[in-house]
Amino acid sequence: MRQLIRLLLIPGVVGWLLGGCSEKIEPKPTTYSQLLTGTQKKSWRMVSVQIFDEGKGSGVIPVQNAVDPCVADDVLTFYADAERKLEASQGANICYPSEPDIYVTDTWSLVNANATLEFYIPVLNGVYPWTIKTLTDRVLTVEYYFGDIDASYRFTFNPVTTQ
Repeated sequence: MRQLIRLLLIPGVVGWLLGGCSEKIEPKPTTYSQLLTGTQKKSWRMVSVQIFDEGKGSGVIPVQNAVDPCVADDVLTFYADAERKLEASQGANICYPSEPDIYVTDTWSLVNANATLEFYIPVLNGVYPWTIKTLTDRVLTVEYYFGDIDASYRFTFNPVTTQ
């Protein structure tokens, strides 16, 4: 009987001790803003444009065919810092060599409740409240709806670098 108790009790106690010491691994889901910024910063480049007018879309237009070549390859960098810094910089096509590479420093804001992202877009040279259509680690698609007319602009970005 004593032998049976040892065979059952000792492995049970050892299992309980080792099992009680392990740390439970809990997954940390990526937050909405972390998809945009990475853990430190993430840079995005515009790849396509769509224009909607009275419900009719233009179809997907590659950005090189739609905008000034000097703006088409510009890069937007979203920072994960407390200030939510945003930088717009010249891309590989340097059109203004006498100008600094980073030509706009601004901020971005995100409202999860209505999926609104407010930030500067070089093509329009301004800050607008964009409705997020898609935000993954590989694609950002935003759309601006004009309030006074039945029209909108939709822009799609792909990441260039992530940190």
